[in-house]
Amino acid sequence: MGRSVIEHPAAFQPVSLASLGWSEFFEDQREPHEADFAPMRVAAIHRSRLTALSEAGSVELTLTVRANAGDFTVGDWILVDPQTQTLHRRLGRRTVMERRTEGSRILQAAAANIDTLFIVTSCNADFNPARLERYLALANQGGTTPVLLLTKADTADDLGVYQRQASQLQRGLDVVTVNPRLPAAANLLAPWCGMGRTVALVGSSGVGKSTLVNTLVGPSQAPAQQTGGIREHDAKGRHTTTSRSLHAMAGGGWVIDTPGMRTLHLSGAAEGIETLFAEIVELAPLCRYRDCTHAHEPGCAVTAAIAEGKIEPDRLNRWRKLFDENRDNTPTSVGPRGRQRPAR
Repeated sequence: MGRSVIEHPAAFQPVSLASLGWSEFFEDQREPHEADFAPMRVAAIHRSRLTALSEAGSVELTLTVRANAGDFTVGDWILVDPQTQTLHRRLGRRTVMERRTEGSRILQAAAANIDTLFIVTSCNADFNPARLERYLALANQGGTTPVLLLTKADTADDLGVYQRQASQLQRGLDVVTVNPRLPAAANLLAPWCGMGRTVALVGSSGVGKSTLVNTLVGPSQAPAQQTGGIREHDAKGRHTTTSRSLHAMAGGGWVIDTPGMRTLHLSGAAEGIETLFAEIVELAPLCRYRDCTHAHEPGCAVTAAIAEGKIEPDRLNRWRKLFDENRDNTPTSVGPRGRQRPAR
């Protein structure tokens, strides 16, 4: 993998590794003989090359014929040999956002080493609890902290309804109402965007993700993300972001924009679903039967909670759908004596 240093754009000046997100987690992965390798962070991925950020500036790394671009994602940390200017290896990820694409049973990494995942939705027809729960399960499973951002609040007849529904999606979930076009949005999100921190944005097209990225990056940073409007009849927009990329935020930290995802299939997300539906999971041991499906069995603590108004019936239905989908999509591995067991 060859390397050439390119001129620093206004968006990036030489910085310390710590401000790029380097921590002891990555340093501890270095072997004694790798002490002289240069750490770099992947900022963009192209078909045959990577754009990485180092202490010295932005670097273009050309993939060799044997290298697979699919082994890397935006946010990854890599080690580069400073003598030969070749990629040595990718370091293990502290957190990772993975999803399964249509027609594939293999998880695809969408972004890595994220501290906070901003899940963006509008206060209109785009607000869909079932889809938002999928994003939350994705964040929980990947080890990142989810924060739900409500946009287009000025179009809502009753903003409080959206805020209450959002806060009920997961225990302890932070919900923030923002106007992506206003500089004040950066101040509202500052607690998650400090120096060395990395955030990523997900959500449907047209909810203001790219606009918010531009606001967080600031006018003095370069090149702005293209933005687009939404269709009036269904509140959906076009995909204005077509690839993932890492941007320096004006107030410190880094932001990863992602293409709009209208379909999100869960796989290998059992723990993420358990965190999402904690109120159901915690009641399950109180059921009379150990293998209770919470559908029709007598002595079910979950259905009793529904009867008492403590859990909404739709909430249980959505849990069951995600639970079944994840179980069916998660590959199984062969254990001792040929027994099948779910792959975690």
